[in-house]
Amino acid sequence: MAVVLVDAGGTNIGSVRYALQRLGVDAELTADAALIRAADKVILPGVGAAGPGMARLHELGLVELMRSLTQPVLGVCLGMQLLCRRSEEAEVDCLGLIPAHVQRFVEAPGMRVPHMGWNQLRVRKPHPLLSGLSEKDWAYFVHSYAVPVGDYTLVTADYGGEFSAVIAHDNFYGMQFHPERSAEVGAKLLKNFLVL
Repeated sequence: MAVVLVDAGGTNIGSVRYALQRLGVDAELTADAALIRAADKVILPGVGAAGPGMARLHELGLVELMRSLTQPVLGVCLGMQLLCRRSEEAEVDCLGLIPAHVQRFVEAPGMRVPHMGWNQLRVRKPHPLLSGLSEKDWAYFVHSYAVPVGDYTLVTADYGGEFSAVIAHDNFYGMQFHPERSAEVGAKLLKNFLVL
């Protein structure tokens, strides 16, 4: 099975690659359109801001390619947000693959932004991506912007209100948390993605 990590400049690329290696998959880091198109699974990692993330995809000539992919595609953290229609962060147009508008968390007493730390997951819809996931599971988040809950939401978490923690629309999937830093839960979800 060929798995590629899209080299969109995310700072978590190394840790995602290592998490996949622990599952027995050596994912190639690439910006080569032909390799991405030919892969069985595509992962778009990312840590940072939506504006520079989209600028990098435009610079690499990968925007239309990402939109045309038919194999399973997983966005992680910022990568998940880039799959959406638009982000409030710099009011940037994203890939438009998930019908959602990414919004910034509203700061409130006791709620610092960015949201950093472990948060409980709540399954809203059954899906093969979630095989083995339970209401007792937690994942590790670091983000200031979130995808609101919608028809595409498989799993939510709560930080001053519910937001999407795992999303799916057609062949596009997203995890707002860091599966590579979420211990057994993250490994389980990555493994599930690899067998979709």
